[in-house]
Amino acid sequence: MAVEVVMPKLGMAMKEGSVSLWHKKEGDPVTKGDIIANIGSEKIETDLEAPADGVLLKIVVPEGEGVPPGTVIGYIGQPGEQVGGVAAGAAEGAATDGSPSGGAVPDAAPSGGTVPSEAPVHGRDIKISPVARKMAEAAGLDIAKLTGTGPQGRITKEDVEHAIANATSASSASASAGEATASSTGTNATAAPSGFVEHTEQIPVTGIRKVIAARMHDSLQQSAQLTLTLRADVTDLLALQRQMSETAQRQHEVKLTVTDFIARAVVLSLKRHKQMNSAYIDDRIHVFDHVHLGIAVALDKGLVVPVICHADQYSVLDLSRQIKALALQARNGQLGSDALQGSTFTITNLGAYGIDYFTPILNTPEAGILGVGGVAEMLVYKGDDLQRRSLLPLSLTFDHRVLDGAPAAEFLRAVKDALEDPYRLVL
Repeated sequence: MAVEVVMPKLGMAMKEGSVSLWHKKEGDPVTKGDIIANIGSEKIETDLEAPADGVLLKIVVPEGEGVPPGTVIGYIGQPGEQVGGVAAGAAEGAATDGSPSGGAVPDAAPSGGTVPSEAPVHGRDIKISPVARKMAEAAGLDIAKLTGTGPQGRITKEDVEHAIANATSASSASASAGEATASSTGTNATAAPSGFVEHTEQIPVTGIRKVIAARMHDSLQQSAQLTLTLRADVTDLLALQRQMSETAQRQHEVKLTVTDFIARAVVLSLKRHKQMNSAYIDDRIHVFDHVHLGIAVALDKGLVVPVICHADQYSVLDLSRQIKALALQARNGQLGSDALQGSTFTITNLGAYGIDYFTPILNTPEAGILGVGGVAEMLVYKGDDLQRRSLLPLSLTFDHRVLDGAPAAEFLRAVKDALEDPYRLVL
């Protein structure tokens, strides 16, 4: 009997997941434990292992299709084993009422050719897959004018792609007779100004990259962002970090970094300037009593922001442990979606890349995010003496709907003062 491959639940808050990439195709042999697909949800992407030996009989949910946890996304069984009856039933349920219990199916056209859509003209009532709807909206297509080739006239991803391709061909035909068509290897040919044909690779935006793209765009559209910058003199902080590092490593098995001290400085400053520890939600400013600190972690597939809950209750050593543990889990793909939610303020550090100042984008609905650059050695006057000092660039982006420039500057100055008086951070 065929074994169901289901969409896993990656966290308590997960409502929908998608297959970012199928590593196997229908008919491929699989062994229990093989990686058969990448599953994405929110900012989490993880590997999905085969639950049994056999062959991948059927892929029910194609790449990019969003479905609820527990939905059957494929079947594994013995060669020649039939699962058509089950899959057909799931397809009919998804096409008729669009409910999660009906399952998700690939957008495949019937062999009889094009089936006219019988959907009403209202966009919400038209039978169309979620992915196809998003693609059509992004391309500015009127879904009421599209012809569906899926079950019951459902508009599929392939239908939208076909419509986009037709629109592109129509607009480009008059532009250049030498326009090349897309090759079978997944590249797209475009005419360069010099007359040469330039082949470009088309990379589907899926998984973490797709979520980041949507959230960054929404952040800029839905908030009034402004960035302030200054430098903090961390000469004494670096000396203290070097002094404490060996003891912390020996007695507590913790390697203290400058980021740990920055996190502590931010937490202390947020407790003094609570307006920055807030969020703009439904035309109300929500000011939080506790600090839930997000720390951005760069991964090969994108950026994630694990959250240290109640960071205001932790010492520098405790923050260091939490930061390193969450970063390790993120890089090993072990973070649940719950670990990525609930932050009230975020820190992102690009100092390791040689960046000075930059403009971090708010992790909405948070009111602020601090960008940290790389330490630079500079000659600075201390009174009448010219001294070599270590200066740390800080970039604060804040939501101007929540607070004005002066209170935001006061918060940033508080972070600077804390870093320049580092013993306050360990007492």
